[in-house]
Amino acid sequence: MTQSILIVEDEFLVALEMQCILEDAGYEVVGVAADLEGAMSFAEREIDLALVDLNLRDGLTGPQIGQRLANEHNAAVLFVTANPRLLGDGVAGTIGVLTKPTDEDSLLTAVAYASRRRSGDEQVEAPPFIRCFG
Repeated sequence: MTQSILIVEDEFLVALEMQCILEDAGYEVVGVAADLEGAMSFAEREIDLALVDLNLRDGLTGPQIGQRLANEHNAAVLFVTANPRLLGDGVAGTIGVLTKPTDEDSLLTAVAYASRRRSGDEQVEAPPFIRCFG
């Protein structure tokens, strides 16, 4: 079964590049959202993984989006941001953070890791470029 992924990113070119990489690798990108309202409009769909930036079109709403998608909608959440320190000790229910800029291999490795974690594989070792929460 194909993993369904939501990209929450307000920089159009960054979101488009992520979408192309993921789709070329066989993932289904269910949508791209640039703010809280847009992200939550996808929340009722089956989302396996959300890749969430922190600073979006409507401000620093990424942590709230990630928390809601993880805890209210059972999506695995991996933050992808240039400002990981803004997450402090992390967001309850989310997996961790991947620091931007990132490359194709790192993105795909991070998505594969998050997918294994979502499926219940707690023994999978995190790639060194992901800071895991909890």
